[in-house]
Amino acid sequence: MAKPSQNHMELIKVAVSLAQKRTFDHLLYVGDIPLPEEVFRGKSRARKKLAQAVVSEAQRAVVEATGVPVIPLPQYDLGRPEKLKLALVSGIARGLYAEGDVVVALLSARPVGKPDSILLVNVGPDEEDVGFGFLRTEGVQPEILEALIDLAVTIGVEGWEGRPVGALFVIGDSNKVMEQSRPLSLNPFQGYSEDERNMLSPEVRRALRAFAVLDGAFVLREDGVVLAAGRYLNFEEKDVRVPLGLGSRHMAAAGITHETEAIAVVVSQTSGAVRVFRHGRAVLELSSRMRRS
Repeated sequence: MAKPSQNHMELIKVAVSLAQKRTFDHLLYVGDIPLPEEVFRGKSRARKKLAQAVVSEAQRAVVEATGVPVIPLPQYDLGRPEKLKLALVSGIARGLYAEGDVVVALLSARPVGKPDSILLVNVGPDEEDVGFGFLRTEGVQPEILEALIDLAVTIGVEGWEGRPVGALFVIGDSNKVMEQSRPLSLNPFQGYSEDERNMLSPEVRRALRAFAVLDGAFVLREDGVVLAAGRYLNFEEKDVRVPLGLGSRHMAAAGITHETEAIAVVVSQTSGAVRVFRHGRAVLELSSRMRRS
C-alpha cells in the first residue's frame, strides 16, 4: 500500500493534532485506507477518539483488526458531503456521537484515495446547519432509521430492474399516520407475521425495493415493521411549503410530518436524491454522483 505523500501526511497530522485537544470530542476519518500509526505517536488521546467510515467490506475487517471503530458506508459513488452526513447519521445511531459533540472530520474524495480535506462539525439540533435531532425521534430506533436511509440511497442509485424509481417511507407516530391515510391498492404486506415484515430483514428490504413501483407511501412502525404499502397521505396543503422543483412525494412528506411526529424519507425518481423530512421540512439531503439505472 502506497504511503501518503508529504502534503497528505501534513494534513493528517493537522487533523490528529486538533483531535488531541480536549476541545474536540472525536476524530472521524472517511476513507478506506488505514491512517499511518506513526501519526498517533505521543497522541494517544486522538487515537482513542478515532472512528473510520469505510466503503469496502474487505477493508472494514482490516480496519477493525487495528481496534478502530468502523462505520460502514454504502458502496456507491457519493461525494464528500454525502459520505460525511451518512457517517454522522450512522455514528449517532451507533451511540458514537451525540448532540453538542465537536467532530474533526478527515475526508478522502475516493475510498482508496489519500485524505485531502478537513472539516470541523458541531453535531447540533435540527435548526442548525448540521442537524441530526431527527435521529432522536421518540419511539423510532436509530438503527432502524439508519437502515431505512441506507435502503433509500440504494433505491436512488440502483432503482429497480434497470429503471429509476421513486419512493416515500413514513416511520414513527404510525397510528396517526395510518389514520391520516387511505389505501390506493391492496396491501402486499398484509397477512405476514411481524418478523416477516421487519425491514431489518434483507428479504423485506428487497420487497420494499420491488414495491416502490407502486403509487403511494410505505408506512412503518417505530420498530421497523412495515404496516402498509401504497398509502395515500392526507394533509392540509395550505400549510406545506417545499422548494421549487420538488414534486408530489416531497409535498406529501412535508405535509404528513407537519401534522404528525413521523419522519419521512423520500427518494426522488428524477434525480435519485434522498431527502429526510421532519416537522414539515427537509432536515437531510443525500445525492449520489451517478445512478446505475
